[in-house]
Amino acid sequence: MTYTPRAVAGMLGVAPTTLRTWDQRYGLGPSIRTDGGHRRYEEADVDVLRRMVVLTGQGVSASAAALLARQKPAIRPSLPLSPLGSEDAASARRSFLAAAKRLDEPMMSDLAERLITDHGVVSAWETVFVPALVELGELVADTGQGVEIEHLASGSVLFALRGIPRASSPGVLSALLSCAPDEQHWLPLEALGAALSEQGRMWRNLGARVPADALYDAVTRLRPAVALVWAHRPELALRVPLEELGARPGTVLAVAGAGWNGLELPPFVHRPATLTEAIRLIVDRTSP
Repeated sequence: MTYTPRAVAGMLGVAPTTLRTWDQRYGLGPSIRTDGGHRRYEEADVDVLRRMVVLTGQGVSASAAALLARQKPAIRPSLPLSPLGSEDAASARRSFLAAAKRLDEPMMSDLAERLITDHGVVSAWETVFVPALVELGELVADTGQGVEIEHLASGSVLFALRGIPRASSPGVLSALLSCAPDEQHWLPLEALGAALSEQGRMWRNLGARVPADALYDAVTRLRPAVALVWAHRPELALRVPLEELGARPGTVLAVAGAGWNGLELPPFVHRPATLTEAIRLIVDRTSP
């Protein structure tokens, strides 16, 4: 599948002129140009641009971010997984937060990768990453300081999540993940996608701030078993065209995030309350 510059800009929440600048200055452009000279981005191109957005958002200079964005996350060997116990999880949270407050990105990345490798995405996400990121977010809200800490911590978790090998063999697209229009918090979708990779399921993440028409078009073209839309505030959730998306045959529609709390949903919309429930919904839809 390929994407137009406008579609990619909408997925990533950047201006089309930004994509053009990154292409001209740093070579982060599309792999395909049509006979008519039109630019088309492949999935791998979009992945590089997503890393570019994360890095520049952390304050990394555009030239340095372009070099880092081209580097694929290292793939760690899989080992038997065991859930984190409460004491180990608490210790890991303290270590992660201490590294975050020192702006020690290598330490955070290493810790995040080891937690995922040893204990799996769900356990690491629910017992370490979410509580730590919530605490950092509250620090920013209470003091107005520490945005750089929160961004660097989120980037470290993202890098670790993307180290999980993704299924690439031909088959049904198990899940299409997307943020609601103007929703910018897309790290939870990456956690869900990484957990699906552990299950050997194919998935795609459209990323942040996906316009309603772009989401509808993607569901129509890709025909995923499950389309899941994330929103963390009600005013963002209300912008999702649930009725139109639910009319697509063969695709189960699901929503997740605090933004859906208290909203009346059509009966055909699934509302998994936890990461585990979302995984189960998607895996059950694509099991033999």
